[in-house]
Amino acid sequence: MPIILSTKKFLDETGNMARFVGRFFSAGIKPRYENKELLNQCFIIGYQSFPLVGLTSFIMGLVLTMQLRPSLVDYGVESQLPVMVGLAIVREIGPVITALIFAGKIGSSIGAELGSMKVTEQIDAMEVSGIKPFKYLVATRVLAATLMLPILTILGDAVALFGAYLGVNIKSVTSFSLFFLQVFKSLSYSDVLPAIIKTFFFGFAVGLVGCYKGFNSNKGTQGVGISANSAVVLSSVLIFIIDLLAVQLTEVLGLN
Repeated sequence: MPIILSTKKFLDETGNMARFVGRFFSAGIKPRYENKELLNQCFIIGYQSFPLVGLTSFIMGLVLTMQLRPSLVDYGVESQLPVMVGLAIVREIGPVITALIFAGKIGSSIGAELGSMKVTEQIDAMEVSGIKPFKYLVATRVLAATLMLPILTILGDAVALFGAYLGVNIKSVTSFSLFFLQVFKSLSYSDVLPAIIKTFFFGFAVGLVGCYKGFNSNKGTQGVGISANSAVVLSSVLIFIIDLLAVQLTEVLGLN
């Protein structure tokens, strides 16, 4: 019986989210467009998230370099350290770590914000006053998350590579130009484009899940916390699932 109830709850949740996605696409393409709110959300979701993403990326690049160096020294290929770090950051680690940080900060923020508006009946008040809350609250946040995460990923990769450069120079001396020449020489479009393209789907998943959980929050103020927490958990799981599918797709297309 518990298994049946859990399965039914999972299927109900999946169906409700599918309807939510369909509503987003139907409402998002129809005028009137909330351009001012979209720009405001891009500022909040993108610009204000960069300090956290930049700090995390810098530490990630520095630590990754320090951890890889001993193994490469043992095999006598220490000179390949910039190449390996660059490929690891750009192709996989950078996009996934940035997306997870993004999910933790933005997913919880959207879930809590919309959840609090739901339980305090502000969304109902918007509907009564003639404002379309789904378009104003949901469409703008999902689009902003979808557009801003790829930009944050590119900036985060750049900061991570700079951290890797400093990590290389802790125990050796490598010029700035030589380090980045080795990194960029080892990269190709098949390394960069799939990594950037999948971040659009990461951002879409984070924004959509955060809005869905917040927009359907209940049980008073306790529901706000549940919405924020479940938004982060589900977003993180979807990021790994999308990443797995992206890796399989690039493998099938011969881009790896």
